[in-house]
Order: sequence, then structure tokens, then C-alpha cells
Amino acid sequence: MSGIKRKRCTPGIRWLALWVLLTNTMLLLYCVTSPTQVKTRGSQEDTCPLNMAKFLKKNVTLPSRNSNSQLVECSPTVNIMFMKTHKTASSTLLNILFRFGEKHKLKFAFPDGHNDFFYPSPFKCSQVKDYRPGVCFNILCNHMRFDHHEVSKLLPQDAVYIAILRNPVDLFESSFHYYQKTIPLTWRIKGNNKLAGFLKNPQAFYRPKAYNSFYLKNLLFFDFGFDNNLNADDPRVMRNIDFLSKRFHLVLIAEYFEESLVLLKDKLCWTMDDILYFRLNVRKDSSVARLTPELRARALEWNGADWKLYQHFNATFWAKIDAYGKERMKQELDELRRRNGEMKAICIEGGDAVEAQMIEDRRFLPWQPLGESFILGYNIKKNINPKYRAICERMVTPEIQYLSDLGVSLWVTKLWGWLNNVFTF
Repeated sequence: MSGIKRKRCTPGIRWLALWVLLTNTMLLLYCVTSPTQVKTRGSQEDTCPLNMAKFLKKNVTLPSRNSNSQLVECSPTVNIMFMKTHKTASSTLLNILFRFGEKHKLKFAFPDGHNDFFYPSPFKCSQVKDYRPGVCFNILCNHMRFDHHEVSKLLPQDAVYIAILRNPVDLFESSFHYYQKTIPLTWRIKGNNKLAGFLKNPQAFYRPKAYNSFYLKNLLFFDFGFDNNLNADDPRVMRNIDFLSKRFHLVLIAEYFEESLVLLKDKLCWTMDDILYFRLNVRKDSSVARLTPELRARALEWNGADWKLYQHFNATFWAKIDAYGKERMKQELDELRRRNGEMKAICIEGGDAVEAQMIEDRRFLPWQPLGESFILGYNIKKNINPKYRAICERMVTPEIQYLSDLGVSLWVTKLWGWLNNVFTF
């Protein structure tokens, strides 16, 4: 026995073991803090009463104006369900909704302890902070796994349902790089280009029930609450798409973000001021993989259900553009770009986003994926005209900090963020 040599653990193995232990601890905490289901005596108590829905609208009475300062005969929409899908420019839209809701003192349905509704678990009303059966909210907009039946209990019947989609190939590339270190299935892919390695033989690195595997296949379908492992030609795919078509009033397209905002403004009867924005949660260019045509085709085939979903709503999107009027759209886009340019000149130091280590004020430091720091953020000019300072700061405030400012407890998210910083290299 004395001849047997004991192997020592390398520092890398020790760090990995510690990371696994801490991750499991966080998952346990996440489960422990998951809210218990609230029992109700009947379906009537679950829903938002009509008289309360009318009361919630009283905060917003301003008339809407178009870009030519003409009064529009409609009232601004205040009851909104925004399906915040992953890696689709949804963080920028979230900031727009936060600003509108805060400005008009609207009632948000927020998660409690987290920045999402216990994703990837299906959404339940009981996950909402201060939820009680029959309580009404104006805006529901944080990450969730969609369940229309549960969502509809929180909002008035006139709520407008909005979502945003992105080309599944680019979404898959973004999701893979953002979440890869939290998906154990990908850890055994050899080589520096793990994305290419996965796409060349995805079945070798994928199991439907494995931890975080949903990030690897048809993520949009999963976010909407459907089975993300359906083949594209499965009839349930089109049935699910038809289901969404009947419930969402406007589905935006990330590749045409400005056009999407103009349609949103028109649908909600908002003003141009309401849709001004700076791009948030954006990666630096060097972190974006340029896929070959062959790999793009493989990614499209692998995410076939998402591709059908995207094709369907891309068609409805352009039908809405045609109905809106191309010349009218051009005028609105010109105005939006002009106003955004003015705000950038007023607010942003250097005129553009910077890398995380260059951000001076931690209030504007965006959340980073595990072990990385490639998400860009902004520095605010120091000599801003006082009347613009508040709006400038709000326009660059990342989701986590904005939620905290709006009174959401994020202790679980912040603890996970601290662990993330420990392992960032």
C-alpha cells in the first residue's frame, strides 16, 4: 500500500469543484425561495375586475401626437404584456417600458427576489410580488416562460400583448456564447470554437432533459411555453404559432428595431418621446461569431421550430408595415433617428457605448455572463444640462439597477452576480 502515490488536485479542478458546489447552492436557494401557489375559491377571484382596470387608466390622460405635432384621437395604452424573449434586443424595449411606467406611475407586476419569474419554470401568478387573487396590474414585462392563462389573470381585458423575435440563427449564436458556461452539455466540446463543434454534430452534445439544455435548441419556442424539441414539420408547431397569433397584438422583429418601435408607438398611441432609446445589453463586436453559410444552414435546421415561428411573424410584421404606409414610415424613422441622435449628443460621453471596464459609474454597469465581460455600457457626460440628467441616466440604466430603483428585491440575483464576479477572468 505504501507504494501507491496519491494524486493531487490541480488548482483548476479545485476551482471547478468550488464552482459546482456554489452553483448547486444557488439553485437550492432559488428553489427554496420559489413562491407557494396561492389557492383561490373560484375563477372570478383570479381575474382583474373591470372596475379596477378602468381605475388603473386614470394616471394617463395626455393626448398622443405624431411626428408632425398633430393631435391623434386615441388614448395612450397603459395595460401591456411584453413577452421578454431572450437575446432579441428585449432589454432595450424593457427600458422603454420601465421609463413609460415610471413616468405615469403605472403598476408593474414584478418578480420577487429575482429579475425573472423563476425562469425556466412556467409562469404562475403567485410568482408576482405582492400578488393577491383579483389584484390588477398595468405592465408585465420581465423574463418568464409564458403561460397565457396565468398571465391573463393579472391584466385588464384590454391589455395589449407584445413580443419580439430575432432570426433564429443569430439568436442561437448569441445564446450559445452568452450561456455556454452555464450549460454542462457544452463543457466537453473540444477546441476553441465550441459553437462550430456543436453545430457539426449537435445530437452528440444535446439531451432534452439536461440542465439548461433549453438554451441550445428553439429557445423562442421554449420561452413561449412550448415544447422546444418538436421537429419543424410536427403539426403542433403550426398549432402553437396559430395560438400565439390569436393572443399577441404586435410581434416585433429585432432586425428591424426602429421600424418595430414606430409600429409600437402607433399601436399604443404613444409619443416619439416615449420610444427614444439607447441600445442596451449589447456585446462588443469581437465577441460575435461570424458563422459560415454551412454553419448558418445547420443552425437553421437545428432550430427549425423557431424558424417557422420567425417566418410567420416576419410576414405579419411586413404586412403591418405596408398597412402603415412606407412613406409615413420613412418620415417617422427619420424623426426617430434625429431625436435619438440629439439624445446621444446630450447624454453620452464619447458618443457611444464602451466596454465594461471603462464604465465609471457602477449604476450603469450591465450584468455580465458567467466568467465574461463583453457586454457594453455607457458613460454619462458630466456637464449635462440639469433638465436632461434624469432622462439620460434612466436611458442608460441596466435592467438590474432599474428594477432595484423601482423597489424590487433582487437578493438572489445579486448573490449570483457576486459569485459571477468571483469567477470572472
